[in-house]
Amino acid sequence: MIRPAQPAEESEVVSRLGRWLALAVLVLAVLLVAVDATVLGLATPFLSEDLRPTGTQLLWIGDVYSFVIAGLLVSMGSLGDRIGRKKLLLTGAAAFGAVSVLNAYATSPEMMIVARALLGVAGATLMPSTLALIRNLFHDPRERSLAIGIWGAMASAGAAVGPVVGGFLLEHFWWGSVFLINLPVMVVLVVVGAKLIPESKNPAPGPWDLPSVALSLVGMIGVVYAVKEAAAHGLRLDMAVAAVAGASALTLFVRRQLRLEAPLLDMRLFHHRGFSGAVLADLLTILGLSGLVFFLSQFLQLVQGREPLEAGLAELPAAVGAVTAGLVAGVVARRFSVRSVVSGGLAAVGLALAALTLLDRTTGYPLLGATLLVVGVGAGFAFTVTADVILSSVPREQAGAASAVSETAYELGAALGIALLGSVVTGVYSDFVTPDGVPAGTAAAAHQSLGGAVEVSAGLPDATAAALVTAAQDAFVEGLRIAAGVGAVVLLATAVAAWFLLRGQKLADGVEHP
Repeated sequence: MIRPAQPAEESEVVSRLGRWLALAVLVLAVLLVAVDATVLGLATPFLSEDLRPTGTQLLWIGDVYSFVIAGLLVSMGSLGDRIGRKKLLLTGAAAFGAVSVLNAYATSPEMMIVARALLGVAGATLMPSTLALIRNLFHDPRERSLAIGIWGAMASAGAAVGPVVGGFLLEHFWWGSVFLINLPVMVVLVVVGAKLIPESKNPAPGPWDLPSVALSLVGMIGVVYAVKEAAAHGLRLDMAVAAVAGASALTLFVRRQLRLEAPLLDMRLFHHRGFSGAVLADLLTILGLSGLVFFLSQFLQLVQGREPLEAGLAELPAAVGAVTAGLVAGVVARRFSVRSVVSGGLAAVGLALAALTLLDRTTGYPLLGATLLVVGVGAGFAFTVTADVILSSVPREQAGAASAVSETAYELGAALGIALLGSVVTGVYSDFVTPDGVPAGTAAAAHQSLGGAVEVSAGLPDATAAALVTAAQDAFVEGLRIAAGVGAVVLLATAVAAWFLLRGQKLADGVEHP
């Protein structure tokens, strides 16, 4: 009677090994996206010098990826539920790699903006697919918590690897090379993933509603565009039109989802307080953090004079903290509570951002490094647990749509954060007083961006150049301080909101049966 039981036991071991091997491939997609997001910030000074974008074009290069991906995530998550998450993931990964080449060889700001937008289309297929596949691979909630922690840790590791590898490339090659590092990761993901990742999809999904796809895309892009432009340039008629069109499209989207038998997004998910609270926490947290992330590399290089590789290494503490916290977040949340871990993590990030209001041009690295470490630990705890809550709140067949909502909150928060906080930095910077002796044309170029100021100063007498660069750096740092203060207020308010919204929320313990 013992011998027949042995094959079943071996089968379970193989099944468990297969799940973790599949996860190892899935996190490559996360690495792909995280590396791409971080190397852009590091390459910005070089890109600015070569392509000469205006301040507004530079912001578009930074956030158009988030605009497009935010508009398409729900649609792509729902598409994966219908046609197969593995199929969508591998197709998107191949497209992501191909479009990365277009980014690398962009020859104008306009071409770069279009390339980043196309990268957003491909990127929208990746993140919801990876989380949804994790939801369907791991039926033991404790195993799933660890898997989500590893997923988040790899995103943080990508954020660390990107600047270091990117810094090395920028010191030896041209700025476009930082986008080409996506290619080997993409090749491994597609080739190995085709063999190891099991396919999964909703067994009875219903049709993919194209009008809903269009309404989602128009609504998200319209609203985010209006917010971004209003923050940068004040209210104008075109922004009001975009805001009204976007809000109207989103309203029609919600109404249509409530009528459809097989909606693109089941709006009833938001009736779950834990789901809604986790989504809101993600959105506001990224909104408060994104301005810091986007401008920190410029501060390290253009204000403190660090080389790209040194700047990348300087940002490592955030990734170390996030990786460590993400791996133990599930255990800590079960030991204490979901709301204490999420609220505590967000409060820690808020206090760290508040510390950055003391920043100046000569701030030593110990303060910066300690601040980044606290940001990483807090964000690692908060994001890992909220992702677990979101996935655990929905049936497996809706995992793609739920994951897409989570990622939409992340990308929308990033877009709004760069738009709002980035506009704060840009607005404060553009008002700095030009020193005497700087020609009008040179002054105009210097007021476009800090990179522009550093570049045009090379053609001025030494004393005038030094005065111009110092004035520009001081204005940039002042804008960064104000943005950090705004981010701190947002994070601390979100910590309080999460404490109430996640009251009574617990991570699951019982093993699910497929």
